[in-house]
Amino acid sequence: MQLELSVDRSSPVPLYFQLSQQLEAAIEHGTLTPGSLLGNEIELAARLGLSRPTVRQAIQSLVDKGLLVRRRGVGTQVVHSQVKRPLELSSLYDDLEAAGQRPATKVLVNTVEPASAEVAAALGVAEGSDVHRVERLRLAHGEPMAYLCNFLPPGLIDLDTNQLETTGLYRLMRAAGITLHSARQSIGARAATTEEAERLAEETGAPLLTMQRVTFDDTGRAVEYGTHTYRPTRYSFEFQLLVRT
Repeated sequence: MQLELSVDRSSPVPLYFQLSQQLEAAIEHGTLTPGSLLGNEIELAARLGLSRPTVRQAIQSLVDKGLLVRRRGVGTQVVHSQVKRPLELSSLYDDLEAAGQRPATKVLVNTVEPASAEVAAALGVAEGSDVHRVERLRLAHGEPMAYLCNFLPPGLIDLDTNQLETTGLYRLMRAAGITLHSARQSIGARAATTEEAERLAEETGAPLLTMQRVTFDDTGRAVEYGTHTYRPTRYSFEFQLLVRT
């Protein structure tokens, strides 16, 4: 299938950027699927009436974002789309499904343990009291995307490993009658440890996005504390900012 691409020469937006935005949209919407070949730069340039350097710059910008890869003897290939997660109270599983990313989960840990001071403070329980800890590796298109560590008060829901590998944590909560109401969240970045790099198929010291979240139900009770790490080539947080009047 040939992509419908066009450029507006009367626009102040650079031609390479117009092209890269259209290609990125095609990847995100699934028109260009992972593994598909983008095509020959010369043919693409001739079709759009653009110079080869302009087309090369557009493609390179998507290579830099991790959406495309140049393979010797193969050509320019779609790797995957980057999930742009809106800052709202949603689960990664739901966001991946909505983005057409075919989520999968590996449960690494599913246990009950004494709450550390940090976890106790987040969940509003006594330090040393029992809490449930779940560690999961979230994948999309078979590639690791995020490592999720979540703590929950005991007895809140039945945390069955098989269910955790086939659906999202928030779906399980809602199915148990818990009404999720609000959350307190912080986002950061740091270098990957050797263990994290191995989990997420990155190099040791590679940058990772981090997120910590405490989620509350409609009674104001803390029902979950999560501390997650994400691959920035596969994932980003999206903000909507409003002017205060």
